Amino acid sequence: MSEPATKPRPQFRNLGLTDLLSYRQPPAAKSSILHRISGALLFLALPIVLVPLFAQSVQSPATFAAMQEWVANPFCKIILLVLMWGYFHHFCAGIRYLALDLHYGNAREPSQRSGALVLGVGLGLTVVFGLKLFGVW
Repeated sequence: MSEPATKPRPQFRNLGLTDLLSYRQPPAAKSSILHRISGALLFLALPIVLVPLFAQSVQSPATFAAMQEWVANPFCKIILLVLMWGYFHHFCAGIRYLALDLHYGNAREPSQRSGALVLGVGLGLTVVFGLKLFGVW
């Protein structure tokens, strides 16, 4: 009797940072990873940045003026720009996931297109509102 052919066992290797950065992810995977990152960013920024800014803006006209001076700092504008990107990306990706939960766009091609669309719309909205933040118009 012949012996059954044995499959070679898969080899699992430790991956370094350079190995992880060289992998090419599809747009849906990038969108998913960035959705998690933006959610964590917004969650952590809520008690540290967003709530204190809101509290200062509604306390009195003097504290509102102090907040305006703080926000005029370019470093603070960059922080707000990153938070805006986090919000826009998280919002757009959330709508994408709601559509996927309703079984719209679950096939490979529509999923990749919607992932790329989320990346593009999130960055586009960030650019538009970032230009407004930096006083271009």
